[in-house]
Amino acid sequence: MHNTLIVTDDITLFSDTDLPVISFDDYLADFPKLNEPKTRVINLCDTNKYLSQGYYCSLLAQARSHRVLPSVNTINDLRLDPTGKGAVRISLPEKFSMPEDVSLPTTFYAFFGRSNAPYFKEIATKAFNQYACPILQLTLHLAQEWESTPKAHAKPHNLGFVECEAIGLRQLPGELQADCIEELRAYTTRQWQGVRKGKHMRWDMAILVNPDEPTPPSDEKALKSFVKAAEKVGFHAQLVTKLTPQDLAQFDALFIRETTAIDHHTYRLARSAERDGLIVIDDTESILRCCNKVFLQDAFTYQKVPAPRSELISEANEEICNKLIEDLGMPLVLKLPESSFSRGVYKVEHPKELKNKLKEMLAESALVLVQEYVFTEFDWRIGMLGGKPIYACKYFMARNHWQIYHHKGDEVSSGGFTTMPTFEVPKPVLQAAIKAAKVVGNGLYGVDLKQSGNKVYVIEVNDNPSIDAGVEDNYLGKELYQLIMQEFANRLEQRGR
Repeated sequence: MHNTLIVTDDITLFSDTDLPVISFDDYLADFPKLNEPKTRVINLCDTNKYLSQGYYCSLLAQARSHRVLPSVNTINDLRLDPTGKGAVRISLPEKFSMPEDVSLPTTFYAFFGRSNAPYFKEIATKAFNQYACPILQLTLHLAQEWESTPKAHAKPHNLGFVECEAIGLRQLPGELQADCIEELRAYTTRQWQGVRKGKHMRWDMAILVNPDEPTPPSDEKALKSFVKAAEKVGFHAQLVTKLTPQDLAQFDALFIRETTAIDHHTYRLARSAERDGLIVIDDTESILRCCNKVFLQDAFTYQKVPAPRSELISEANEEICNKLIEDLGMPLVLKLPESSFSRGVYKVEHPKELKNKLKEMLAESALVLVQEYVFTEFDWRIGMLGGKPIYACKYFMARNHWQIYHHKGDEVSSGGFTTMPTFEVPKPVLQAAIKAAKVVGNGLYGVDLKQSGNKVYVIEVNDNPSIDAGVEDNYLGKELYQLIMQEFANRLEQRGR
């Protein structure tokens, strides 16, 4: 049996209940513990706004190995409409028939897949099966053909659609909040169901690239090596610059070689590909976990991965700033939750600078990660695939800068590098990289680490690591590309294809 936690924007709505309800602030402050009972979290916060407290509630739950409703994938599915037309849509159930006494359009609510209105029960169930979210606002739109048909002769066939939108408990009309809490009580006694698997496709691979990207994960020569390696293990691979969800039907695998982000077409394509049963690298779980440093920090703490001392900050007042300096020292490193290639990462060296920069960053995100500064002359990068190290590099800091990348407007400079076999990497570095990658998943990652004396610190895990000709492949050569493509083939074989 799972231990259940209910997280809400307004705990006063539960004052007359005995349900296990806590606020987001309490959940954030509740330090994750090893060997705690299996826990499921029901997130009733508003999740519509990107990087809101509701968003972070589900993200942190997944970092802490808590089973959460809704998942971050579901939040993003509901927020990132692939059609670009606003709210996401589902088709009407096949046997749906419209009662005569309901005017159009009709808006109603589904609580945990249930509706009090008898004629909307099938729609509520279908919406919840597709978008497992505690509270859905559903708006019914019937096609003009149906509306013009006399109601007495209306046929139960699929004409029209339903718009789905996630809302928090506090956003519900007051008279419906009690009904939602009653459905919540019933739901906590039921078992949660897993996600259904998608269908299989044929053996073709799309390699998604962006020729206009200033710092792409792979250069042109490396991309050609990927295509050749794919052919050797049985794939017809194509470099593509644009894909729609409909295009994915012709492929069996999707390899994303464009810098990924959650609020981005790369994530939406990966999600669509997974639904269609494709093998995907980067998969959406890896994108979600790697692209957000809040998740990584909380997960590193939970799994005891060695990392710099850090704090998650939601305010920038004098007391908090003084406490950060007292606990972590100066200088400090401030990080936006989502950033790549050293962007959105700042070093501050004075208290006033700390306060001003925190305020600036908190205007963009509900949380900012603050870390102690660890000086090193280079960063380790360990390439991981399927839980195993496949390459190792030392990236040296950019000239007169504290990071390996130095951004000056549109110009980017970087330091030198050294590539070596993984068996020459110090054992503590390799062990930390393996442990950090395990936190994220089983895909293709680049684990960044610092080594200071006998101490090793994991800085982050990249879901879309750089693999350039003459750099990361400098030791293994063509074998590096073949290892990655063989992983795709192995996963397809495991599915019996």
